[in-house]
Amino acid sequence: MLMIRLQRTGRSNLATYRIVVAEKARPVKGKFLAILGHYLPQQNPPVFKLDEAAAVEWIKKGAQPSDTAARLFKKAGMQGMEKFMQRYTKKKPKGEEPAAEVPAAPAASAQTETKPETKQEPAKEEAPKTEEEAPAKEETPPAEPAAA
Repeated sequence: MLMIRLQRTGRSNLATYRIVVAEKARPVKGKFLAILGHYLPQQNPPVFKLDEAAAVEWIKKGAQPSDTAARLFKKAGMQGMEKFMQRYTKKKPKGEEPAAEVPAAPAASAQTETKPETKQEPAKEEAPKTEEEAPAKEETPPAEPAAA
């Protein structure tokens, strides 16, 4: 079986990929039949170049894209990839109704939510600069030790 898959190239910590057509039984870095394009995920924005006409021809010949290749094809806007992306779309079984959803809180209650109280420190008063302006301090007697 033929596969359209990514073949890693590039140096350490700088991955680049070729999109190749190869036999499924061959090693990932082994022989391939054709190069269809390349994918450079490390660049900003990631670069994905593909010869779409050649890819469509290989698919018509029976080549199956790998999961990653199919996702990249679909993201690039290649037509006809829905067939290969079926496993990623959730289909509901026939005859079963969807599970009841928990109703969302009304919008009005979201507006009236109480915010957690934050402790506000009282405004700091400036200390008087002179002794005359200072109010009389009340002295408290030292606490007596408790008798045991």
